[in-house]
Order: sequence, then structure tokens, then C-alpha cells
Amino acid sequence: MSENSSSQKMSPKDLMIVIVIALGSFMAGLDATIVNIALPAIAKSFDVSTVAVSWVLNAYLIILVSLLLAASRLGDMKGYRNIFLGGFALFTLGSALCGLSPTLDILILSRMLQAVGGAVISALGAVMVTSYLSASLRGQALGIVAMFTMLGAALGPVVGGFLTSAFSWQYIFLVNLPVGVVAIILGMHILPRLDPVTPKARMDNTGTVLVFVALGTLIFGLTTLEGAAPFLGAVALVVSGVFWILFFLFERRANEPLINLSLFANRGYSLQNINVMLIQMAMAGVMVIMPFYLEMVKKIPADDAGTILLALPIGMILTAPLAGKISDVIGTKKPIITGFALCTVALFFLSTISGHTSVGHIAVYLFLLGAGTGIAFSPLNSAVMGECPVKDRGSTSGLVKVMTNLGSSLGVATVMLVATVAAGPKLAKVSSAHALSAADLAGAFDATFLFCMALEIIGIILMLAVAGKEPTGESSEPGIGI
Repeated sequence: MSENSSSQKMSPKDLMIVIVIALGSFMAGLDATIVNIALPAIAKSFDVSTVAVSWVLNAYLIILVSLLLAASRLGDMKGYRNIFLGGFALFTLGSALCGLSPTLDILILSRMLQAVGGAVISALGAVMVTSYLSASLRGQALGIVAMFTMLGAALGPVVGGFLTSAFSWQYIFLVNLPVGVVAIILGMHILPRLDPVTPKARMDNTGTVLVFVALGTLIFGLTTLEGAAPFLGAVALVVSGVFWILFFLFERRANEPLINLSLFANRGYSLQNINVMLIQMAMAGVMVIMPFYLEMVKKIPADDAGTILLALPIGMILTAPLAGKISDVIGTKKPIITGFALCTVALFFLSTISGHTSVGHIAVYLFLLGAGTGIAFSPLNSAVMGECPVKDRGSTSGLVKVMTNLGSSLGVATVMLVATVAAGPKLAKVSSAHALSAADLAGAFDATFLFCMALEIIGIILMLAVAGKEPTGESSEPGIGI
């Protein structure tokens, strides 16, 4: 690969490297959503309650998010190629075990193994792109990876529904096997062998345990707070706060911390990491509340509602690669602000919808929200990775994924809270919500969309405080020859 930073064209070898990395992101995105629609079938198969089967989702999410920073450090120590391929192998093995699980307990344990592999391939994606390709290609490469992630998340419910209906729930896991095998074989031949960034570093075991508990109890608390045991969820959130404080205090004094806290002294690094979380919060919030609107106010069947919701990820898929490429030419700040502004407009329009709004208009608004998210998200990833030195790229790659997943969890929890406050506790129970008038429901949805719009406006304000930088295509940072 040429190291000429002015080049904006990706070579076939560069593209193959990005595709291998993107396959990992695709599988991580797919498995984040493919299980949801199959939960009733899994519960019926094992004759268990809805609460019990929900741990097929919760266990995966807790393990995935909690191990992202540790996975990044391991990649720095042992080399990205081998750890990435090892993570893909674990993910594929976990998928096979999930599909063959004879009991719910074994399925949950298999999902936890799958999540360990998922944490590795998710955490190392951005740092591998940044390490293997020149700065002039960073934006468009991360855009392709983001597109594959969004494509996986968008196809998850569709593929999951088809496989569960046509075959059985086991196939939602077994479908990962051919993709995983192909990706591992391609990776062994395509991914460059580079020396580890910090081969003599040691794993921050104490920091790993502290952040595992802090993130694990946070995710558990958020997923439990709106359920049948709100007190338990509140206790988990308090425990999470205590462990976050302990993690912060320990990392400040550690010789080899899990994440370099001094990076947050950089305003651009801190604010743009927050924006990764904010834009994900808004998108996840809309995705979780919109089916309620479509099914309760518009009286649209669930399968048709799922088709309408595809407008949002389609908007993201179409804009993310293009936005990444443009950010390589003009810099990241303008595309990020443009994306947040488009999201703000889309959410304003969504806040005006009622029972009389046409499905076509709703789909257009969702598409605009997806397009704005895609325009901002790829440059945001590129900007955050560009703010840190080489030695901290691995931990930053993991941190971006942590912020993304936290954004999703916080978005779901806060939007449901806003909707519940606006319409009353009955909204938390789908069957009871049908007893509410369309006007009451519409008011609750308006409040949630305005809340999400406020998140986007905060994102614009934060970006205005970030100093503009030269485009990566004009950066003096050299690429890594392949």
C-alpha cells in the first residue's frame, strides 16, 4: 500500500483487509438483534418464563460490553491479527454451541462464550483499520466497517424471523458458522502480521475486574429498572457507581492502566466520545419506542412495522461509507455537525406525527434520522481515533465500542422512562397501553422524540467546542506499508 497521504483511492488489498474486519462487525451487529425475535420460540422450546429467557440477551450484552477494554489491551500486547482471529474463532465456536444447546443454562453459557469472542472482534475493528491503512483512508474504511455493522443490526430481526419461522431458533446461531469460517480463512491470508504495539505490557487485572463489575451492574441495572424488579435495578446502579469510582481512583495510580485517563484532558477526545454515546442513545431510543407507536397508534401488524423500521438503518447504510470518505477530504467536524443537525430535523418531524400521519411520511423521517446518524457516526469514529497517540489506539478502539453500547442501553432505558412519565405506568405494559387513548399515547411519543432531539442538539453544541483539524488525507501521519 502506498504511504502517500494524498491518495484517496483504496487498493484491492486495502479493501480486502477492510472487508475481513467488517465481517466481524457484521456478525457482532447481527447477533445484537437476531436473537430478540426468537426469544418466544426459545422460551417455548425450553418451557421457561420470559424473564428467564431474557438472560439469553442480557448475559451476552453484559459480557460483551464489560470485556471490550480488556480485549483492546490484549490486542496491544499480543498483536491485533492473532487476537482478532482468535476472537472470531471463539465467536464461531460459541455460535455452534448455542445452536446445539440442550438446555437454557447451556445456551446462556454458550452465549457468554460467544460474547467473549464478540468483544474481541468488536474492540479491535477500529484500531486494526487505523493501524493497517494510511490516515488518508481512515474515514472511508471506518465508514465501510460502520456500514457492515449497521447492515448486520438491520438484517438481524429479518433473518432471525425467517430462520425461526422456516426452520427453528437454533439456526439463528448456526448461520454464523459459514461466515465465521470464511472470515477466519480470509483473515489468515489477508491480515498483515505486525508487531504488537506494547509487547512488554501487562494486563491490568484489577482494572479489568473493576470495569467488568461497573459495566456489568450498569447494564443489569438498566435492563432491570423498567422490569418487574425496579428496586434490584436501582441497587445494581448504585453498586455500579461505587465501582466506577473505584475504577477511576485505581486507574489514576496504576503503572499500566487499562485506559489512559490523561487522554480525557484532550477536549476533542472527551467530547467526541460523549457524542458517540449521544447519537447512539437517540437512535436506539427511537428504534425501541417506534414499534409501540406503529402497533398501538397506527394499528400496524408487527411484521409490517418491522419493515417500516428498516428505513432507519437503510439511511445509515447508504450514508456511512460516503460520509467517511468525505471526512478524509474536508475533515471530520463539518460532517459530524451536519449529521447531528439532520438528526435534529428528523426528530422534530417525528415529534409532530399523530395517528393521521401517513406511513410514507414516517418512513421518510426515519430514513432522514438514519442518514444523519450515518453521516455523523463514521467521521466521529475517525475523529476519536485521530485524537490519540499510536500506543493508545487499542484502548480507544475499545472505548468507542463501550460508548456505543452504553449509548444503546442508556437510550432504551431513558426513552422508556420518559414515555412512562409522559403517559403513565401503563405504557410499560403493552397489553395495558392499548387501553390508553391515541391522544395520550401520541403525547408520550412526542415527549420521547423531543428528548432524543435534545440529545442531538447537545451533540451539536459539544462539537462546536471541538477545534477543527486538518483532513486526515492531508495529515503528516504515515501509513503502515503492507
